[in-house]
Amino acid sequence: MCTILAHPIRVRRATTGKGSPGVTVTPAGRMGNNGEVTRPASTRAARLDQVCAAAVEVARAGITEVEADDVGDHLQVVAEGERLVTHYFECRLAGYRGWRWAVTVTRVSRSKTVTICETVLLPGPDALLAPGWLPWQERLKPGDLGPGDLLPTSPDDDRLVPGYVLSDDPAVEETAWELGLGRARVLSREGRIEAAQRWYDGDHGPAAPISTAAPAAARCGTCGFYLPLAGAMRQAFGACGNFYAPDDGRVVSADHGCGAHSETLIEAAETAVEELPTVYDDSAVEAMSVSRAPGSVETTEPAEPYGHS
Repeated sequence: MCTILAHPIRVRRATTGKGSPGVTVTPAGRMGNNGEVTRPASTRAARLDQVCAAAVEVARAGITEVEADDVGDHLQVVAEGERLVTHYFECRLAGYRGWRWAVTVTRVSRSKTVTICETVLLPGPDALLAPGWLPWQERLKPGDLGPGDLLPTSPDDDRLVPGYVLSDDPAVEETAWELGLGRARVLSREGRIEAAQRWYDGDHGPAAPISTAAPAAARCGTCGFYLPLAGAMRQAFGACGNFYAPDDGRVVSADHGCGAHSETLIEAAETAVEELPTVYDDSAVEAMSVSRAPGSVETTEPAEPYGHS
């Protein structure tokens, strides 16, 4: 007796996860998803070679660049590969706190002779390191530029845009298309925001000590010596024009302040002065006669009280 299947069965040989052959049965025209049929090769850690690990004094003798006293205690040994290990020693050089001498040694197969591959001084976890290198443009600070110094601006400085590019600053819009007529580049929006934040947070903003000590009403925005800037900066910044103010000639925020506000008027207080009676000291007064001398006037004329005609 023969049975006819509605769907013919196909048999496909496969390998199971353990590497042994297996069988996957699927209907005709369909492929079964068996996943990975082979085990990925595992990465094993390098085994520490005992002969190389025991060669501590051989590794110590390989440090010939300094005196023997500059090489301290043996710290650890690390397997780098097959018959390849690195010995770490304490570094006692002045100025190299936390650094370690690293000596890599090896040997050939079936040999007991250990040879030195390289010797190097490396920083440890607690080593004292120099600050990371920065380009000179990033190391500059305000005030570093002195007389005669030149500070070139990068062509792709994001603080600047070509003068012919329309911006959202009204002052620039009034003189748009400056190419060939004025400045080649003008401040970009990012450049203005960066400058405004720097000024506002600096010594000429509202949080400066001189500003917090000034009267609450003595703000630069209401001072007669305040010269507003042009463009978008006009809303928040201006220059101080008071000769006696500490911020004279500097850009200040509108809510900055000091004690030299134009409307700071001090009225002299009226104080009552008690009138004291006049006191004469006769001992300091020289008595003098004011009568006329004989013959100074006619005898027929009446005498005058002060002796002159």
